[in-house]
This record gives sequence, structure tokens and C-alpha cells, in this order.
Amino acid sequence: MFASFRIPNVAVFVLMLSVGSNAVASIWNTVPDETLDALELTRDASTAELYQALSNRYTSNLTEGKYAEWWEPIPMDMYMAPTLYYEPPASLDMEVERGQCVQCHEGLTHGWVKSWEKSAHANLDEIRELSNDDSRAYKKDMIVEVEENLRAQGLLAADENLSEVSCIDCHMGVREDRGNHATALRMPDRAACGQCHVKQFAEAESERDTQKWPQDQWADGHPSHAVDFIANVELATWAAMPQREVAASCTMCHNNQTKCDTCHTRHEFSTVEARKPEACATCHNGVDHNEFEQYMFSKHGTVYQTLGHEWDFDAPLSTAISEGGMTAPTCAFCHFEYKGEFSHNVTRKVRWGFLPFKNIADNIDHEWFAERKDAWARTCQNCHSGRFAETYLAMMDEGIKSGVELVEETRAVVESLYEEELLVGQKTNRPDPAAPIEPGPGAFSSLFMSEGNNPTMVDRVFAEMWEQHIARFMKGLEHVNPGGWTYSHGWSDLIRDKTFINEEATRLRHAADIEKRIETLEGASSATGYNNRLHDVTATSSDYTFRLGAGLGILGGGLLLGGLFSWSRARRGPRSTGSARETY
Repeated sequence: MFASFRIPNVAVFVLMLSVGSNAVASIWNTVPDETLDALELTRDASTAELYQALSNRYTSNLTEGKYAEWWEPIPMDMYMAPTLYYEPPASLDMEVERGQCVQCHEGLTHGWVKSWEKSAHANLDEIRELSNDDSRAYKKDMIVEVEENLRAQGLLAADENLSEVSCIDCHMGVREDRGNHATALRMPDRAACGQCHVKQFAEAESERDTQKWPQDQWADGHPSHAVDFIANVELATWAAMPQREVAASCTMCHNNQTKCDTCHTRHEFSTVEARKPEACATCHNGVDHNEFEQYMFSKHGTVYQTLGHEWDFDAPLSTAISEGGMTAPTCAFCHFEYKGEFSHNVTRKVRWGFLPFKNIADNIDHEWFAERKDAWARTCQNCHSGRFAETYLAMMDEGIKSGVELVEETRAVVESLYEEELLVGQKTNRPDPAAPIEPGPGAFSSLFMSEGNNPTMVDRVFAEMWEQHIARFMKGLEHVNPGGWTYSHGWSDLIRDKTFINEEATRLRHAADIEKRIETLEGASSATGYNNRLHDVTATSSDYTFRLGAGLGILGGGLLLGGLFSWSRARRGPRSTGSARETY
């Protein structure tokens, strides 16, 4: 196995209790009560206590998952899950000081340095000097917040201010002056970023606490960015794939749990970039999660594409409409907003999950879903009337229910074919999928693995139906793209899937019926003696020969009469009917 390197907690919490009054503060309202309850904290806990509890839980929950014995990490995984796998380059065994990082990397990785030089991290004093009329002025309060967080952890003196956030702060430890490049270097994970940005860390991690499905439709916290790495490694198909380089593409999106630069691209960490829909496009595109395409083809996306260049994306989301000039929502605006507040918990209005299941459709009027629908409608009311929002969301729910019905009707057909062993090759050439995948029809593994007659086209089409086409249909409705749920794809694709599978079921059952009849006839023949069988064959052959000869005789006579009739008419010539001439 690729060697692992686990990063120890950076903060020295022994010092926390010795700092002054700054160590105790009320926890932000955007951190949900559910998270504080899960961490066994009260709202008057210190930010240091909050960070320690979050960091401890984060580290303990970030594992290789229950299927770890079936897969091996590859070198690229050190960048996808640095907490588990990152190893510093051993060849650079040298002590480095804070100022040397930029000096060296200007020649080695020029792009890193230029991005950092443009970042807020490199220009804290410039931000402090901004006019209060500047849309970026809110960042001054963020600097104060970060400094208070560090003071609470004993990492910044009471009379000291941050001058910059340099390479060594993120890659070796906050406020470190020097370190060994071969042993102390780290690739920052969520907890490393969260040491300064405690509020944002807590908000993002709260997705695992607020996403508790009332009928256990999904596991706690799923689906969300806070558990997306675990969701990946605990997927049987992903774990079973021998082609680890192919599986790595899943991890390249399922790494929000492991780090923050999936959204906040290093080393500039631009909030302007993160607030634009394109920042979400890398992961939220394609056949099963094509939110970006659905948004861009909606009226919301049209307004963004035609007028978005006039908006001020430096303005925080809370003032994006009133001061930033935003006239249509972006991904960040809708998903960060919850009952008038904005936070890094982007799943508090999620109702249908990543995929619409029957047990969601059957319970969509439950109070848990109703409360989230109300919060969703309130988000829409930033631009729309309450009645319009309620009407659209009701239509959306009913549309999604219709899609779920198609999937479930088709699922019954596929499962019955499997149970009756009618799928092609099922009795002769359908090996079980690789462990730890459980055998079954139309499984997720049908999209990525093939051996013998596993999967069949029925399996493959149904897997596309329940995992891809219903998802696109649902997301077209949720993102208000008409073509996305009716014709371009969505409903039309679902109907095509159902049509193919029903037709294939008819064909397979017809073939099975013929096979059964042949077996019955063969069985009947086996029950008679040799002479009787010979007599039957002879009689059958004679009868067949007689009928064939008679048929051919009748056909020949018919052809002869037809030929004579045509010859006779040809001699008479064409018949005139007025000015038109018709030839028979």
C-alpha cells in the first residue's frame, strides 16, 4: 500500500486557557444548534473549544472507509486526501525559513507565487486600509475574526496583528517561522484552513449534523460536501475497480471533505471566483449531476450570462442584490442562503437528495420536508412573489414524483427478469461482480464493469435510468430549465429507457417461451420408442412434403395465369381516360 502520513493537530491547546477575555465568545448564529449538540458544546463556548472539537471529529471520521481492504491508494491520492496520504518530498531535507518559500518558488512554481501575491492572504494591510465604501471592506472584519480565533488558541499575542498569511502558515503551521521541508511540510486539509477560519469550518462541517433524513432515506449527513470523501470510498463499485486511475476521477470531485481548494482555488483563494457558477462546474456537470448545465440554460443562467459582467462579485452574498447589482441568483446565492442568513452549509434546503427515491416521494409532505420547502420558497422570494415560489415548487415536486413512478415501474420489470433468470446469459455466462459488490440487476457497477454477460443491455440501460436520467430530470426541474426535464433529456430519456426495457422483456419472455416449448417437444419425443419416433418423423416429413408440393403448385399456377393476363393487356395497349394516360 502507498505509505501514509498523518498530520498531527497543529494547535497547542494547553495555551488556550491561559489567554485573556478573548478566549471566550459566543459561537456564531450561523453554526447550527445541531452541530453544537453533536460536539457537546454550548453557544458560549470559546472558538478554541469549537475548533478543537471540530478538528478531533474531523480527523477521526476521515478514514479509508469500510471497504478499505478492497482498494489500494495510488500516489495521486496524496493530493486528494492529504490528511491520510500526503508525504513531503524526501529529497528536500533542509531547514527553511518563512521568507525563503517565495524566494525559492518564484523560480520553481512561478504560478503559485503570482496567485498568492494577488490573494488577500498576501495583502492584509491593503485590506485594512480599504474605504468603508469599498465592497471588499467586510474583509476587514474577517481579519479581526481570524486574529481573535488565533488569540483564543494561543497562537497570536493580544497586542499583535497578522501582517500576512504566508506559505509556511498553511504548509507547516500557523505562525511557524521555520521547519524541515522533508518532515514538516504538509498539504492543508479542511482542519488546517479551519484553524484560522473557524466559523466557516464549523458551518461547512455542520452539513453532517443538519442532514438527518426522517425515514433514513440517506445516511446522516449524506449527500453533502462534508462527507463526500467517505461517500466515495464506501461505494462498493469504486472500491472494487481494479483501474484505480479511472476511480481517481471520482475522488477528484469527492474531496470537499478533505480540503477547501476544490471551491477556493489555491493559491489566490478568490472569493470572486468562488461566487460564480463556473466555480461549481468542474464537479456539478455531466449525466448524473449536471446542475451547471441546467442552471446555465435556465432564465437565471441567461441573466447571469448576459448581465453578470455588470455585477459586483466582490460584494458578499448578503448584499449581492442590494449593493452588488445581482438581478438573478447564482449557485452560491441560492445554496448558501437559509432563512435570511448565508453560511457554508449548502444542504439545509435539500429535500430530494442527490437522487429522488420512492421513500422520499412517499414522504415529501412530512414536516421535515415541508420545513425545507418553506425555506426554499423564502429564498425564491428574494426575487419572486410567495405565490409564484409556492406554485413552482409544488409543480416541481409533482413532476419529480412522475419521474420516480417511471423508474419504479421499470425497476419491477428488471427485477422480475432477474428473478426469473431471463437476462441474456444469466443461466450460462453471468459471473458475479467483483467483491465487495453484491450481485443484482441494473446495479451501479453496470456503468463501469463488464465480464461475460454481466451486465446485459437491460442492466446498463436501467442503471442509466435510475442513476443518470432521473437525476437530470430532477435537476432540470429544480434549476428551472424546461428542456432539461422534458425533451432535450430528462422525461424523454426516461421514456426511452422504459420503452427499451419493456421491449426487451417481451423479447426475452418470448424466447423463453419458445425454448420451453422445444424442451416439451423433446421431452415428448424421448418418451416414445425408436420405431414410433421414426414413424412420427416419417409421417411428419411426408405431410410436410405434400403440403409444400401443393403450395408450390398453387403458387406456380397463379404465376402462370398472371403472366398470361399481363401479356394479353400489353397487346391491347394503354387505355385513355381523357387527357391523362394511365398504364396498367
